Parts: sequence; C-alpha cells; structure tokens
Amino acid sequence: MIGYLDILLRLVIWFLLTADSSLANIVIGTIVVMLLPRNPINPSALNQWLRVLWEIVVAIPQAYIEAIEMILFPHQAEDVTLEQVKPNRTPGLIFLDIFLITFTPKTIVLNYQEDGWYEVHRVCRKQDS
Repeated sequence: MIGYLDILLRLVIWFLLTADSSLANIVIGTIVVMLLPRNPINPSALNQWLRVLWEIVVAIPQAYIEAIEMILFPHQAEDVTLEQVKPNRTPGLIFLDIFLITFTPKTIVLNYQEDGWYEVHRVCRKQDS
C-alpha cells in the first residue's frame, strides 16, 4: 500500500509541475516515476509525516486568526524562547516544524541549534510580569 502512495504522490507532483493532462504526459510521467529511485518507508516516519501534514492544515486558519488579531489589537511585547525538537525527527520533519512555527504571524524561528533546540521569537499583546 505504501508503495502505491509513493507512486501516486510522485505522479501528482509530476502533473502539478507539467500542468498537462494529455495521454502523452501521463505516459511520460508514469515512466519517469517508475525510473526514479525509491527509498524504503519506515511506518513510524510515515505516522510522523501524516501528523505534521495535519498540523499544517490546522496552522492555516490559525495564521489567519493571528493576523487579524495583530491588526485589531496592538502587540507591543516580544519574547525569545527555546523549544525542544521532538524526538526522532528526520531533517525533512525538522524543516516542516520550522516552517510551521514561522508560518504563523506571531512566531519565527531565529536559529536551529544542532543539539535539538529551536530559538523562537514571539510577539505578544502584553509584557508578562
């Protein structure tokens, strides 16, 4: 089942890149997908990828809400914190974590430390006492 998902994902990417749904393009895309090397997929990594993809779906409305909130209410305070990287993250998942943090308007990753920490800058409405 996982092999079919890999082929389907590659075909979707091919069709998005070429923007052509002709029979010749489908045949060429299928040949290209079959010739590309495949990596074995670890089921636990697949679970993590699906969880991150769901977090991206949830982050989109959150980003709009935060943007509207920043327009309506002044955000005059800021904070820099360290957040620990989740265990057993591949480089691709670390990239997506950084993307998710930076995608929302109130946060941005300033630095990724190799020892497993993100340095995150946040803006807030009020200074915490």
